Amino acid sequence: MPIVAKLDEYGKGAWIAFAVLGFIIFWPLGLATLAFLFWSGRMGHGCGPARYEHRMNRLQDKMERLRERMGGAQQWGSRGGFGGWGRGPSSSGNRAFDEYRDETLRRLEDEQREFHDFLGRLRMAKDKAEFDEFMNTRRPSTGTDTVESA
Repeated sequence: MPIVAKLDEYGKGAWIAFAVLGFIIFWPLGLATLAFLFWSGRMGHGCGPARYEHRMNRLQDKMERLRERMGGAQQWGSRGGFGGWGRGPSSSGNRAFDEYRDETLRRLEDEQREFHDFLGRLRMAKDKAEFDEFMNTRRPSTGTDTVESA
């Protein structure tokens, strides 16, 4: 199919123009072109694995370029801060800014650690409360529980 390869080479715009031209010349041709475009995934948003791989490869390439710009891959992920990103370049040339940045990153990491600890305690308390409630509903009731004031 040389026409398909040629239109793929030009991109989505060529496919759209071909579909519009098909509708103008003979409407079933335009309709068939439109159906082919959506069926083949050339015009849809794409949910298939090939589209996912393409996006992941693009993202990986962007990350590699970012690492190269920021001073190499060996500096990234060494500290394990937010998402394992580390600190990036070691010095900006401005000592006051570097100290402020380091202190802010340290403070944010401490706050993040405290927040995760708090969430863990909150989950444990909620689980314990749910368990206690479950056990209270399962416990066989005896006649002594109802006589409290005598």
